[in-house]
Amino acid sequence: MLNKGIGVPQSGSSTHDAILSEAERLVRSGAFREAAATVEGILSTDPTHQAALYLRAVALRYCGDLTEAEETARYLCTTYPRYGRGAQEWGHSLKSLDRFQEALAAYIRAVQLNPALKASWEAIATLTADEEAKAHAKAEIARLTALPAALVSVESLTAEGKLQKAEDLCRAYLLNNKTDPEGMRLLARLGIETGVLDDAEFLLETAIALKPADKRIRLDYVEVLRRRQKFAAAMAAATTLRTETPDDPAILSAYANAALAAGRDQDAVDVYTDLLRRFPQSAELHLAQGHALKTTGESEGAIAAYRKAASIRPTYGDAYWSLANLKTYEFAEDEIRQMRTAEADPSIALDDRIHMCFALGKALEIRRLTDESFLYYDRGNRLKAEQLGYDPDRLSVELTAQRTFFTETRSASLFGRGIEEAGPIFIVGLPRAGSTLLEQILTAHSQIDGTAELPTIPALAHRLSGRRRRGDPSAYPDILSNLSKEELTDLGRTYLEETKILRTGAPLFTDKMPNNFRHIGLILTILPGAKIIDARRGAMDCCWSGFKQLFAEGQEFSYGLSHIGRYYREYVALMEHWERVAPGRILRIQYEDVVADLEGQVRRLLTYLDLPFEEQCLAFHQSARSVRTASAEQVRQPLYQSGVGQWRPYFDHLSDLFEVLGPELCDARE
Repeated sequence: MLNKGIGVPQSGSSTHDAILSEAERLVRSGAFREAAATVEGILSTDPTHQAALYLRAVALRYCGDLTEAEETARYLCTTYPRYGRGAQEWGHSLKSLDRFQEALAAYIRAVQLNPALKASWEAIATLTADEEAKAHAKAEIARLTALPAALVSVESLTAEGKLQKAEDLCRAYLLNNKTDPEGMRLLARLGIETGVLDDAEFLLETAIALKPADKRIRLDYVEVLRRRQKFAAAMAAATTLRTETPDDPAILSAYANAALAAGRDQDAVDVYTDLLRRFPQSAELHLAQGHALKTTGESEGAIAAYRKAASIRPTYGDAYWSLANLKTYEFAEDEIRQMRTAEADPSIALDDRIHMCFALGKALEIRRLTDESFLYYDRGNRLKAEQLGYDPDRLSVELTAQRTFFTETRSASLFGRGIEEAGPIFIVGLPRAGSTLLEQILTAHSQIDGTAELPTIPALAHRLSGRRRRGDPSAYPDILSNLSKEELTDLGRTYLEETKILRTGAPLFTDKMPNNFRHIGLILTILPGAKIIDARRGAMDCCWSGFKQLFAEGQEFSYGLSHIGRYYREYVALMEHWERVAPGRILRIQYEDVVADLEGQVRRLLTYLDLPFEEQCLAFHQSARSVRTASAEQVRQPLYQSGVGQWRPYFDHLSDLFEVLGPELCDARE
């Protein structure tokens, strides 16, 4: 018997929709061969059409054409490596061919992509010889069986990235089931996915009150607290969970993540080490341990952990990229050969391919194989850009709104209305512009604590934007005119409270979220005592360095030379605007000047901050503090000149960047 819903993905053409509806009707009626023939009408002109490939694979399997069904499903998975139902269908065809181990791998991949696929869990429970995996699969089967069909669909739609459809369905369900904790949890998951973290936090708190023993709800609550920078609360919630269930791997992993975010780095390392004693073949755990060791400056341990992850799973792109992202690691020939082989494998997952491309770009750059290095960097960027669907016009609208609202007159009336307290030093600019270097210099001073790239200001801006659908106008920044002094003071106090856990008692502290340059008007309104440092780097070096970087999250503008060049231009224009409406409030520090005259620029920084000069700021590389950005290993070395002019060997490949930047920003084209 066929399931009532076979999970056909959405298409983009009304003509195609009609053909797909007919093909699905034929499948339901058992006319499998006719269904396969029907979708050929789509595939003849669009051979990669996702829904048509899926229906063809299903129909052929039910026809008994198992070899062709398996080939179609495999092609579907290769073309759409994030499509969980495609992986499940591949598993079905492999199982029908008695290729049980391959089928098991496909089913495991399916539930990693979409945990709501009950048929895959059932197959795993049947095929696996691992008793722990079997027990986990049976628990998931029981959970999905007990879950209302609407919520199963919500979970599946969320996994497939159909977030608006999932939200509409979940809200409709909750209208009739207002006190369903699982419905609240799934709506909160959608909030986490879309960045509406305050709503997600409220929903999870309500769900916990209704069902306090539910581990899944409480784990999501730890995650949302961590993402909201409520590190003390996240740590407390994770500690309680760990105390109640000390051996649960998911809880221990959540605890380690919370500990790392709260600056308890060694605690996180210890938990990962204990977990690895139980699960020595977990590539993900070795990678997590490597990240923790990198943060604490234990580079040799981090390298060993990353290499172990890669040895366990040779196609694990993130393991190779993590090695490359150290910026100091030189790959051996056999490692480069292995990466090339993995990247060329058509069945490799998209995320792994993207990570491999960036890792190969760096590995070949170090070997000065410039043309081939660029080929991989460019391929990785193109794949990432397609995955993200970045819209530069939307960002331009946001930045224009800042310049339009914060006129000189309005800025004069707003700036200074918030909390009258000194403390934060905002280091803003573009990623890879030298902000981590400036942070490392400043935090060597006895009067300055270092925190991290805090998302608190962007989160406040998001909250002020109001509840809206994508494309709707934002209430921010205009809403600032309607807020009282008390409300603005509360926003500033919220920022200071949420950063306390990362500070150790110094009167000043850094916040080096680069994207805060978009919100300098908000910062000066709610935190008039703040200091702002513009970390500026030459356009070509800054844009090229960003193009080579695969960021953990955000920075969607960086995955294309034209996009990153446009972003740099808009950043410069907005900074010029802030300097006009807030004269003397922002200190610009040029990376190239720091490299040429470290002491002179350090003295400029400290004079701006009204601090006495301290010699240890010149020995910033000797600091033992944790560093959580891509520059972690670089800032643990003495200052070097090689960061200037890194784009020059790639001159012949950068015409798009030259064109967008223009001669006024790029005067070194010769």
